[in-house]
Amino acid sequence: MVNADPQPLLQMRGIVKEFPGARALDGVDLDVLPGEVHCLLGQNGAGKSTLIKVLAGAHQPTEGTVLVDGEPVTFPTPVAALKRGIATMYQELDVVGGLTVAENIYLGHELATAGVSRRREARRHTRELLRRLGHGELSPNREVASLSAAAQQVVSMARALSHDARVIVMDEPSAVLDSDEVQNLFRVVRELTASGVAIVYISHRMEEIRAIGDRITVLKDGRTVAANLPVAETPTADLIRLMTGRSVEFAFPVRVARDTEGTAAPVVLEVEDLALRGTFSDVGFQVRAGEIVGLAGLVGSGRSEILETVYGARKATAGTVRVGGTRLRPGSVGAAVRAGIGLAPEERKSQGLLLDEPVYRNITLSTFGRFARGGLLDERAERDAATEQAASLDLRPTGVDRAIRTLSGGNQQKAMLARWLVHGCRVLLLDEPTRGVDVGARAEIYALVRRLADSGAAVVVVSSEIPEVLGLADRVLVVSEGRVVHTGPTDQIDEHTVLDMVMEGSAA
Repeated sequence: MVNADPQPLLQMRGIVKEFPGARALDGVDLDVLPGEVHCLLGQNGAGKSTLIKVLAGAHQPTEGTVLVDGEPVTFPTPVAALKRGIATMYQELDVVGGLTVAENIYLGHELATAGVSRRREARRHTRELLRRLGHGELSPNREVASLSAAAQQVVSMARALSHDARVIVMDEPSAVLDSDEVQNLFRVVRELTASGVAIVYISHRMEEIRAIGDRITVLKDGRTVAANLPVAETPTADLIRLMTGRSVEFAFPVRVARDTEGTAAPVVLEVEDLALRGTFSDVGFQVRAGEIVGLAGLVGSGRSEILETVYGARKATAGTVRVGGTRLRPGSVGAAVRAGIGLAPEERKSQGLLLDEPVYRNITLSTFGRFARGGLLDERAERDAATEQAASLDLRPTGVDRAIRTLSGGNQQKAMLARWLVHGCRVLLLDEPTRGVDVGARAEIYALVRRLADSGAAVVVVSSEIPEVLGLADRVLVVSEGRVVHTGPTDQIDEHTVLDMVMEGSAA
């Protein structure tokens, strides 16, 4: 609930941020009240990430003013922002894998006396923070690298709470959480706002905005196009028009009418009795040319691990994978790629992209042999092939020589798909293809996936968003606790039935 005091806790006025050859922010305004959840919306590339980095002290504004309690402030470093009570949880997890949970939480503001660390006290405070977050089972002594992505998100949240922050920025905090963990996140947010803490909440999931938000500010092309909109009184269609400049429906590409038995198309991918000890077992399915098969299930159900095992990134403990009738060697990514399998992983930045390499190199990464001349790469040929695909996918900004880390999440995902278009893969495995992607880019990615299928590829899609699976796929496999509990056409099942299956662990 928003505090009755009308004085904003945080104000950003006329924020401009220029980079060489680009103006990322062009006069952004933001007002955040004590005790409110202020949602920051905008397409990928609208300027949200740059704005919160200015607020966090990671970027210095070219122009503009930041005020806390009505007083102008400057944050030359992230530490300066933290000292003024501004804590930021970034979308890309910023934990240090080689340190323990307690060491991560107090990194940069260690508890110490006369230079001697008070480790026992740090562990005690860590336990209290973790219990507050509903994760008292996590050990303060556990090395963070051994934790799941969802548990690492909890550590990042505990770090923000450890600073006694007055403003907490949460950038896509639910991206790696399952439905129960999202509800726990909302519980913590409500506790924080009840105590007067302001939350700046960034999410592409409209249902989350509706559930937790008080007011909304919308960015487009580095500018504020709408400010302080009441969540309860602003229709979703209006928000989409503000973000995109056009009306965008949550529509999926029209499915091509096909034989429900699929007999008209050959089987491209065949998975039989596949198992990974301790994770999943007895997984079997087929995907035909031109077909999209969706895997639906909760985080931790084994969906991602199934894809990674098919791709050879994990070595199956039982079962077989065949492409075009040819059995693949278990645990060999090289064999999978040579057979025509491509994977766009869930964690594209850490698992799929070379962030400091140019866009063209990321696109041609799996097809170097095609561009080799006398043992050397023909960079001109690489650039030409990448430029053609980038243009066909409307990759923005244009130009394939820029580092791929400078692209928005949606355009990075397009570059991942462009890689497999260049490669000409027969089987495409997509893990959370629209994670962190705005509504406009989602529609483009959906259309691209359907285009790949219609060209003859066999596509397997994993998504935490059940409507996405049902809207995009021709058939759906429901995965619960490492087992496939349902297989069938998507037009014969609905979201509620899928939820019942994944929650109960058995088909109705």
